[in-house]
This record gives sequence, structure tokens and C-alpha cells, in this order.
Amino acid sequence: MAAANDPLLQAYLNGELPVLEWTPQGQLRPLAQPPKAVLPGSFNPLHAGHLRLAQAAESLLGWAVWFGMSAVNAEKPRQSPEELWRRLQQFRGIGSVLLTGADTFARQAQLVPGVVYVVGIDTAARVGQLRFYQNDPALREQALAQLRACGCRFLVGGRVNAEGRFLSLGDIELPAGYEDLFQAIPESLFRADVSSTQLRQAGWHTGPVGLDA
Repeated sequence: MAAANDPLLQAYLNGELPVLEWTPQGQLRPLAQPPKAVLPGSFNPLHAGHLRLAQAAESLLGWAVWFGMSAVNAEKPRQSPEELWRRLQQFRGIGSVLLTGADTFARQAQLVPGVVYVVGIDTAARVGQLRFYQNDPALREQALAQLRACGCRFLVGGRVNAEGRFLSLGDIELPAGYEDLFQAIPESLFRADVSSTQLRQAGWHTGPVGLDA
């Protein structure tokens, strides 16, 4: 079915359905059972680093880790139905995807509370940066308090920088008073040496196969 013909996707994009689930079988449906852990991203493309991060988180948490996407993003243009549909196809046979209409973690937490967000170190750093809160400390405080009230937290995977140094939670500034919302994944379980941006710059286009490229 084409994206333009899927009534659930259209309802989601119109704001009528704030949450949807994409199954590993390629079915879009209303959320049946909320996930306990979600690895969010734009997945342009989905690559082996995402999959290894999900596996590391599963080994620590003992829960299945879903992937998470939104048509809206605090830093990027809104996705078209066709582009969103294309990115969802990457997860056939891979895992479940949580689709939400929220552009921030705090808004997502209100839609699906109690979630552990599995993120990379760069995303964890952005959670505390004032530029994502209109440079207003009160708005940041409100958002972080909302996350805590909803029972959400972050499980953070490190990465290697351009100098070959491994960056972890100790290398970023966490928002004061909310350090307990962040937990590191040990380097022995996960370290990222690749990003979606690097793959796009190298000319990779990853579909349902070739995820280990």
C-alpha cells in the first residue's frame, strides 16, 4: 500500500492519532501495548550502529527495545508521507516502531509515559542545552520535571570522536538536579563509530537489506 492510501498514516499526519505502532511485519496499527524502551531517531538511514545500540540496551534492561520516529522534529523539516513511509520500510523484519506526533521528549513522555529512551551521547547532550528551550532555563526545568513525573529516563551509549577518544556521560554537562535521569551504557557493551550523517555523506542508501554495511 502506498503511503498516500494508508488511512492510519493520514490520520497520524493530520494530528487525529498522536500515537501509532509499526510492526516488524510491516503493519501500521493503533498502539496495542506501550513499549518500555524506545530508541528514537530519524533513521536516514537505519544502520548497524542503531541495531547494536538497541541490542546493548536490551542486554542491560532485559526488555525489548523499540525504535521511535516522529514526522516532526525540533531541528529538522517535517517529513512528507512518502518519506516517512520509506523510512518505516527499513524496519520490516527488524523491530517495532513507535510513531508519535511529538517533537520533544517531554511531549512524547506525556503520550507514552514510563519509557526508557535509548540515545547516543550527542542526543543526551542536547537534552540539557538551553537552545532547545528558547534559551529559557524555566522551560528546560519544566520539560525535565515532566520527564521525571512521567517516569522516563535516558540510557546513553557513547561514541568515538574524530581524535579516536571515547566520549561518555562524564564528557558532557548534564542538567543540574537531573543527573539521575541519565545512565551510561558501558563501553564494553557499546561504542559507536558510525552515524547516519556519515553514511549519507559517503553516499550510502540503506534499505531493508545491507544494514551491516
